[in-house]
Amino acid sequence: MYVYNKVLSNLVKKTQILRSISVSATAIHVNEDSKHQKSWRDIPGPSTLPIIGQALNFILPGGLLYNRKADLAHILYENYGPIVRVEGGVGMSPIIFLYDPEVTLNIFRNENDMPVRPGFDVLEYFRKHHYKRKDNPWEKTTGLITEHGEPWKKFRSSVNPILLQPKNIALYTDALNLVADDMVKRLRSKRNENNMLNTKFNAEMTLWALEAIGVVALGSRLNCLDTDLPKDSPEMRLINTIHYVFMLVEKLDFEPSLWKYFPTPVFKAAMKCFNEHTKLNEYFVEKAVEQLKNNANKENEKEKGILVKLLEIDYKVAVIMASDMLFAAVDTTANTVIASILHLAQNPDKQNKLREEIKSKDEKKQYLKACIKESLRLIPVVGGNFRKTTREYNVMGYKIPKDMFLMFANQYLCSWDEHFPRAKEFLPERWIVKKGDPLYYGQAHPFVYSPFGFGSRSCVGKRIAELEMETIIAKIIENFQVDWVGPPPVPTRTSIVNHLIKPYNFTFKDV
Repeated sequence: MYVYNKVLSNLVKKTQILRSISVSATAIHVNEDSKHQKSWRDIPGPSTLPIIGQALNFILPGGLLYNRKADLAHILYENYGPIVRVEGGVGMSPIIFLYDPEVTLNIFRNENDMPVRPGFDVLEYFRKHHYKRKDNPWEKTTGLITEHGEPWKKFRSSVNPILLQPKNIALYTDALNLVADDMVKRLRSKRNENNMLNTKFNAEMTLWALEAIGVVALGSRLNCLDTDLPKDSPEMRLINTIHYVFMLVEKLDFEPSLWKYFPTPVFKAAMKCFNEHTKLNEYFVEKAVEQLKNNANKENEKEKGILVKLLEIDYKVAVIMASDMLFAAVDTTANTVIASILHLAQNPDKQNKLREEIKSKDEKKQYLKACIKESLRLIPVVGGNFRKTTREYNVMGYKIPKDMFLMFANQYLCSWDEHFPRAKEFLPERWIVKKGDPLYYGQAHPFVYSPFGFGSRSCVGKRIAELEMETIIAKIIENFQVDWVGPPPVPTRTSIVNHLIKPYNFTFKDV
């Protein structure tokens, strides 16, 4: 084993040197005129036709990307190399996929202080143009998900002190523990004689995620974990609507669509769905505000939810942020927890090691945090970091114009042994071993692992999500021996957010 580790360590060092030489040869140049620059249209990529772009590669049998079994980022890299041009056709902007972390990091760092993250155009349209009401909360800004420029910068600056301060987030530990305890009770009540759930595990975790973020964002319980919760309750309707919003956004913004030219049937369905989602968000926010008024004299600093603290700054900012949290923090967090539980079920030795740490009441929770990091490395929330350039670049000899979409394939690069030795394995230890160990995560380029985004556009709810995940995973592993039975799980489906495809063949045996 020592000899193996020594060889592996030397190999990693050599690949680091080779990578740095490669990066030096492909340096980024900003706004540099050169007759030797090639057009971005000369970047390698699938065959392209007028109007429809590369769509035939996706929809026709025999096409490179038709009915693909492998991840898109993997296919593109294997066929075209470290920079790839993807053109979807009518209604879609071209995207340049990048696989060199140093090159991409330099681009991201050279962007201005208001970087543009594309996506959710149809939701932005709904909030800015379709939603007509005198008390429209999005009149001046549409929030962090869909806003850009100065309005985004002002909004982000107002919520950062509340959402990113560790002391603020730590205040919710007790409340989230109570939610996790209730979730454990619910899981126990849903088991059959084989210790498998009678319900869908993803549905259960979505209920938990909404209940957890409700406590943080609104400062009150939503009662999503009530075993008698009706299917037509506002809570269930909100969860179903969130799923539908993600599906519609994927179809309209990430697949060929003509909605920007005329209202397609899917676009009309989206406007109706977004309107329903807005009404449900307003229901919960207004309910929380009313409860705050009734409990005004009983409120103390520790019990204040984020909504209360934001209300003290600006009413509309508070309403928009709380609404976005009820949307963006449900599927994303639930899917990450499911992936973490899966990895622990498939690696019982790691699960037992984690359970020992939990039982020891070690406040540092070092191994728990390492398990979550390792799970996010293997199955992150999204496949990569997305940007729309705010200036012109010379990248690897190609002229990348302003307003071009760039995608850095973080998830795919995290599967390379060059960056993470034994990359396909679930090894939480890589996040806690010392620098001399060949598994040490610091061997990887620092931009490869970036599950919460980069820079000023990084996830504003990162600390909240981490606390929620730590709490529920610890409670589940403390109370259950989790195993996976039957055939291996289906790989993740990469859409707007990653998620495992059911069925979820978990068993939950009491410890």
